[in-house]
Amino acid sequence: MDERPLARSVVARQRFARLFSLGDRNSPSSWSPALVLNKDDVELPFSLAPFEFSRDAQSLPAKLSVKTRTNLSLPFDSLDLWTATEGLVLPPSLVESNSGEFATGNEILPVSWQSLHHDLSLNDVNLLPSIIILTDAPQLANRKGLLSEALYILRTRFPSSLIWTPGIGGPDNCAILTWMGADLFDLARSRHACSLGILLSENGPREIEESIDEDSSMDSQILAWKNSLAATRSAIRAGNLRELVEKQAISSPRSVERLRIHDSKMSDLDGSISGLSRVKGQYYELRCHSYSSRDDPLIQDWRKRIARDHTPPLHQSKVLLLLPCSATKPYRLSSSHKRFSRSITSNSIHEVIVTAPLGLVPRELEDLWPAANYDIPVTGDWDIDELRVIREMISQYVSRNNFSRVINHSGISLDLGSVEIIDTRQGLTAGSSDALANLEQSVNQSVEDFDLIDLKESKHRLGKLMSLSRFQHGTDKWLEGTGIQGRPPIFTIRRDGVQLALWNPRLGRFSFTKACLPLLAESRQFPEAHLASGFDWRGDLFASNVVEVKGHIRIGDEVLVYQDSNLVGSARAEAAGWEWPDGPSRLARAQHRL
Repeated sequence: MDERPLARSVVARQRFARLFSLGDRNSPSSWSPALVLNKDDVELPFSLAPFEFSRDAQSLPAKLSVKTRTNLSLPFDSLDLWTATEGLVLPPSLVESNSGEFATGNEILPVSWQSLHHDLSLNDVNLLPSIIILTDAPQLANRKGLLSEALYILRTRFPSSLIWTPGIGGPDNCAILTWMGADLFDLARSRHACSLGILLSENGPREIEESIDEDSSMDSQILAWKNSLAATRSAIRAGNLRELVEKQAISSPRSVERLRIHDSKMSDLDGSISGLSRVKGQYYELRCHSYSSRDDPLIQDWRKRIARDHTPPLHQSKVLLLLPCSATKPYRLSSSHKRFSRSITSNSIHEVIVTAPLGLVPRELEDLWPAANYDIPVTGDWDIDELRVIREMISQYVSRNNFSRVINHSGISLDLGSVEIIDTRQGLTAGSSDALANLEQSVNQSVEDFDLIDLKESKHRLGKLMSLSRFQHGTDKWLEGTGIQGRPPIFTIRRDGVQLALWNPRLGRFSFTKACLPLLAESRQFPEAHLASGFDWRGDLFASNVVEVKGHIRIGDEVLVYQDSNLVGSARAEAAGWEWPDGPSRLARAQHRL
């Protein structure tokens, strides 16, 4: 009898972590991240532990089986038993060796570090297991970087599968392993802790506290698991798993190492592959409360794109003004920046806000994610790393954009070689009357020295939106010849009386109309999703109707939809590029149909 696949739907996503509902999506029996039990474990609710595992080593290769503990496969009328053979698993140190005896399985698939390098059957596009078992996870966890690399390969190759890392999960690392791509865990470490009289808590293993009748029984161990799984699932739903991961990582040196290695790897990848979002809106908060927040690939991506790629509005190409940040976001709404604006008497000066952990935020980008969303503890002092990042970014930004003068109202000392710097603070507070007078005088002098001309407000706004579009979409061609209407901060963009888009800073994005889609297509800068030929497109985009993607897709991106080489509409990405086109559940929500 053929094995039936697991019914699963993505409830929420964040980077490589997903909250799957298991079973009937209208009434799920369980969710992941979750536990896998063995035959000796105590009974647990299906909501915590939907699977049971067994291994038969009486013959070689060993036989593995996973049984569903509740009805999780269509038509939800019985339990399911999935079987596989383990194959010959060599130590990771022998990765160059090819044993030739690889695991086999359909709905469950055992995979090892060696098979990832030698088993060509893993490239079969028809291979779509429900569960992948990383059989040598304990060995990989003890070798620097291998666990992160293995999870990355499996997560991106099998976006719809649940990944189980046997033997290494615990309440103390559930969040970080989920962040790296794991979905299933077991009680092996908890059983070991119980045997030693140790409690494996959410903050790591520790001695029990007898003064409050605490014990190390499996009931206590499972309670810790329940709390950890609940916190992880809740964080994925809320979109703040990173915050939980940073808190949990400090429970052990190994967890800190894993997070740093994972961050480093993701920071070297394109944001579509590392799962970064393009758009979040101003109502989502990014709390950067720990030192490790600086290593977040999202923060690193912003820094790189500003320093290496961003270009200011064309009418602001001569003089750069550096301003301090504010606790209020976007900055223009703060009382300090309202005072600054009264001293900045020309719109031909390019304003850039100096801040941690993002480094620099050009004024025209202050409504974008994550510039409009971050929150960081404020002490009033810069540490050495923050100063280094800011100075390096300023140096790159000034050199690449060929600014002739820098008006420095940030309070940070700078040396930019031959580029002129005017310090308007001179040891004063940024909002003092003398400092503001210096700021106004420097702006006026710069206007005179460089013959700067103020644009009409409509042209000034258009220039800022074109710069914003170049940063967010890689092109401003669709804005050529347009006019800007409306009252700040929401603007309507029209060409020849036809509305092309709406800029809404509360969303941090352009809302394009149908009329604009052909212009976006002409730019060749927007990602594309191609539908199956003959498919009658009515709903959203799923793996069942998308056959090919082009370009780099980040969550929140405007995706142009094609069929038979014809532009037929647009959609907004809900899944990052690494999930396309075979990821589970909805990949993008339909916006327009032509």
